[in-house]
Amino acid sequence: MKKKINTHKAPAAIGPYSQGIETDTLIFLSGQIPLDPETMELVTGDENQIRQVFKNIAALCEEVDLSFDHIVKLNVSLQDLGLFGLVNDIMKELFDEPFPARAALQVAKLPLDSSIEVEAILTKNL
Repeated sequence: MKKKINTHKAPAAIGPYSQGIETDTLIFLSGQIPLDPETMELVTGDENQIRQVFKNIAALCEEVDLSFDHIVKLNVSLQDLGLFGLVNDIMKELFDEPFPARAALQVAKLPLDSSIEVEAILTKNL
């Protein structure tokens, strides 16, 4: 079974992809950039952008009745690895241990010139 995840509480897809896909045991969330879902514009400021990405991920989690506790893997793409420490600080606020597995990479460019993009994999079974 493969089911599309769609909510107006997170930014609409800006290309030919789904906000997320639900399978029998896993949820795959597409990369979230710091778009405000109401205006579809990037929020400004590095900290605000990081927080907005996680707000968008939270909205998608809520759509499938799950939480950050269900996230098992995050892929974080940053235009500047200098933001790595700030991402860590914000994640410590939002996540409980055991923290999800994670990759963090510096990339040359992100959609709409955002500073961060985060994709997530969730398990339905804790």
